[in-house]
Amino acid sequence: HLPLLSGWIKICRITMKSPACCSSRYTLALLSCYGCFVVYSLRVNLSVAMVDMLNRTHQSGGNQSGSVCPAHADPARPTHNHTANVYNWDSETQGWILGSFFYGYILTQVPGGYLAGRVGPKWLLGFGILGTVIFSLLTPIAADLGAGYLIAIRVLEGIGEGVTFPALYTMWAAWAPPLERSRLLTISYIGAQLGTVVCLPLSGEICFYLGWPYVFYIFGAVGLLWFVLWGLFVFDTPNTHPRISERERIYITSSLKNELSPSVDHIPWCSIVSSVPLWAIVVAHFSYNWTFYTLLTLLPTYMKDILGFSIQQNGILSALPYVGCAIFALLSGQVADYLRETCLYRTVVVRKCFSLIGMIGPAVFLVAAGYTGCDYVLAISFLTISSSLGGISASGFNINHLDIAPSYAGILLGITNTFATIPGMVGPVIARSLTQHNTIEEWQTVFYIAATINLLGSLFYTVFGRGTVQPWAVQTSYPHGD
Repeated sequence: HLPLLSGWIKICRITMKSPACCSSRYTLALLSCYGCFVVYSLRVNLSVAMVDMLNRTHQSGGNQSGSVCPAHADPARPTHNHTANVYNWDSETQGWILGSFFYGYILTQVPGGYLAGRVGPKWLLGFGILGTVIFSLLTPIAADLGAGYLIAIRVLEGIGEGVTFPALYTMWAAWAPPLERSRLLTISYIGAQLGTVVCLPLSGEICFYLGWPYVFYIFGAVGLLWFVLWGLFVFDTPNTHPRISERERIYITSSLKNELSPSVDHIPWCSIVSSVPLWAIVVAHFSYNWTFYTLLTLLPTYMKDILGFSIQQNGILSALPYVGCAIFALLSGQVADYLRETCLYRTVVVRKCFSLIGMIGPAVFLVAAGYTGCDYVLAISFLTISSSLGGISASGFNINHLDIAPSYAGILLGITNTFATIPGMVGPVIARSLTQHNTIEEWQTVFYIAATINLLGSLFYTVFGRGTVQPWAVQTSYPHGD
């Protein structure tokens, strides 16, 4: 029996938790983080550039700044900056331009999840983002041709980016050990917050010193570099990675063997669309994104039109809420996995608690921000707290797809993100139609709508959310704590 015993000892050693340092799965996490950085920087750069693309002289009334509150000092801008064209777009046109991205984004959510399972997530994600990069570089030309051309370019950018997160979830279904999901997914997702944090202030500085067209050129170049690194160092699964250690490969595959479906050739569509836990994620995702996209697309406009900050100040201050969101998202991943792995809290309890805090908290402080008037410090503080608490939901409903059906996580993410994209499509249009006169009372209405939707979504998820692999997702389910 000694050879058999030694064999078992060898297997136990090799399936022990593989170190994180220099591992292939954490390399994937870092490059996924970089990819999400590119995705969100290309998504939000227009929000800041829009402030500088508008002909403010044409739009302003008696107040030279056109803002409700007294304008802040705006330092003299370099004269060469004034070569960039400006446009006479009204608030409704601005809303359509800012929301047009999501009309393309929604089209490739479910197809992205399906194709990632069929052709592999690596190149689907890679070429999707590459397409977005190319169209972003063409943005200044499209703007000169007219608002319609710019809207078309943004729709095409959305089509390219639409496959990003379904493909990413499909990849993590094969790469993330169950008890490391919160850590690995939040590392990936923090790139979205970092993209916003870096892009907003940097775009303001680029607009100030170089002109708004360079916002699209510079971040486009950053995206091209990511594509090269992604192509060289990322692979679809641990089994196809040529440089992964044997210990890490066996550790990952053995930890997932009881959660992945033996075959994904047959997709149980009826079971998927009738799954109540999935619809709980859909409602939560939709609700959270209403608030998130409202701020993501319109916060620079609020900073300019209400609080009176200049283009240079605007980007920096608009980024503060996302600094807090990035920090809280990263910390929440560590805490969530600690609670599940060490304290043995059930997965469903952790997901629901983090979702409640990450959705109700932002709603409260968003409404409060609408009542701060021209108290700049209090307004920015409340908006920052609101977005920071939202980061906690990164370890809540946001990664619940991998808990209930890891084999179909890409498809599930495609479904939930399809519905969650609707706020990005209609939110800016509704918000700008409600704020045509740019009064504080109008913006209070916008904040109330977002907060109410957030609150209702969190309650629905709390009632119907689940934390184990669903029976339809695998022939034999071995739950790790519902």
